[in-house]
Amino acid sequence: ECPLCLLPQPPEAFPSLGSCSHRSCRGCLQQYLRLAVTESRVPVSCPHCPAALQPHDVHRLLPEPALRDKYEEFLLRRLLVADPGTRWCPAPDCSYAVLAHGCAECPRLTCGREGCGTEFCYHCRQPWHPEGPCAPVPPAPSLATPTAQLEEPAHGEAWPRAEDIKVCPRCSAFIMKINDGSCNRMNCTVCGCLFCWLCLQEISDVHFLSPSGCTFWGKRPWSRTRRILWQLGMVLGAPMVISLAAGVAVPVITIGIPIYMGRKVLAASRRSSLSGCQQCLSVTSSVLLSLFVSPIITALTVGVGVPLVLTYVYGTVVLSLCR
Repeated sequence: ECPLCLLPQPPEAFPSLGSCSHRSCRGCLQQYLRLAVTESRVPVSCPHCPAALQPHDVHRLLPEPALRDKYEEFLLRRLLVADPGTRWCPAPDCSYAVLAHGCAECPRLTCGREGCGTEFCYHCRQPWHPEGPCAPVPPAPSLATPTAQLEEPAHGEAWPRAEDIKVCPRCSAFIMKINDGSCNRMNCTVCGCLFCWLCLQEISDVHFLSPSGCTFWGKRPWSRTRRILWQLGMVLGAPMVISLAAGVAVPVITIGIPIYMGRKVLAASRRSSLSGCQQCLSVTSSVLLSLFVSPIITALTVGVGVPLVLTYVYGTVVLSLCR
């Protein structure tokens, strides 16, 4: 039975995939690939897991040559968009890309597409201007009035709000998100860039833990006053909070681990066929062993956790305050 259409199929109707072990019938996979390529969701992931389908499998399953060409074009464009040295020809109806590595000192570029030959500037990406410096580049329309670039909605539908549409900081693709305070960690489907919805900066795993004012959930970053007050509170209150946390953690870990292990071993021994003496012996041995191990775990937890917190507070937070 195909897990997508829920219809019984013969074994030969389930093609194997090189990316994972999931199986679906050929008809469902072909329809899934048609929709994914038509909507430019390339690379295409498996319909059952995040693994990207291999190009060989996509070419084998897609029957239409036009869609196979579109798939190759989208793959290539995604690679080019992620390359900081790529410049796109500004001529109308021309989507030719120029790989312009090391052209900052000689910024005059020429489109290599046959019949085009448009000359444009490496820096401002506008038509070549030999008489003067680069004109200021106008702000991206999606940052000012992004809804002006969208098609007019059907009768009775509401326009998207401007704050719901922003651009990817790497490839400038339009990204839409309902600004309801949900997760602000965004992933561009065009170039794969991870960025913060609030500050539109590429992020690392600790971006929302840094004193930047950006919150993982929320509609807007903290104000400058609130951010500074929070940072000052962290710097001044860190010794007291760390001492209190360590004072609570040391006895809790030291005493809690033997109690936890004793309860677990007692519950397991009661479910088994052990006698009363054997149960008592197993519980006692586990508690005694935990009493030897728990101080080591406590020392490692405090010895590693406290220096990390102090480094963060008096390193990252203090540097942010100085800036």
